[in-house]
Amino acid sequence: MIRDRKGTAAIEFALASPFFLALLIGLVDVGFGAYESMQVQNAAEAGALYAAKYGFSSAGISAAVANALGAGSGVSASPAPVEFCGCPSTSGVTSASCTSTCANGNSPGTYVQVDAALPYQAILSFPGLPIPATLTGQSVVRID
Repeated sequence: MIRDRKGTAAIEFALASPFFLALLIGLVDVGFGAYESMQVQNAAEAGALYAAKYGFSSAGISAAVANALGAGSGVSASPAPVEFCGCPSTSGVTSASCTSTCANGNSPGTYVQVDAALPYQAILSFPGLPIPATLTGQSVVRID
């Protein structure tokens, strides 16, 4: 005897669609998070470019970071920009006294470190998926 199979596909779709919808929302959320993370890094670099062009001004750098993504974006220079003396090394810039001498015999340069932060709210929270609550970016530039 042949059984009637009408409606089987609809039932299978109804059972599988919540899983696929959750997967789609998760992928979109991760994509938004990755995009916003890049935007936060761009904001930190905008602050560093401001420092390279105009010199160290904590208020000016903070404004450049905040304005990099447009008004109301929520990005901020946090912690505040820092000016320091340092020597270049293979692992980055090593802090040094401004009156000291670097390992290569040169005097230390003046650097500015700009940090940017943006609170991130996930579309849905998935248990076991560690998405940071705050996205951060950092940029260091030599100004002298």
